[in-house]
Amino acid sequence: MELIYFGIAAIALYVFSDFVLRRAESFAGRRFEQRSVIFFAILLGSALIVFALVRQFLPS
Repeated sequence: MELIYFGIAAIALYVFSDFVLRRAESFAGRRFEQRSVIFFAILLGSALIVFALVRQFLPS
């Protein structure tokens, strides 16, 4: 069951990271040059937080 929660969280994080990146580009009024690096940083940061929360709230 834990695998399903992590899978759902990963899909949601991918969509969230794309949304945040597009909003940041829209706010800046241009496409960022290092778009993939920024996307990875957003995804990694949010994944570390969400996966820690999922592990904490799941029963051992």
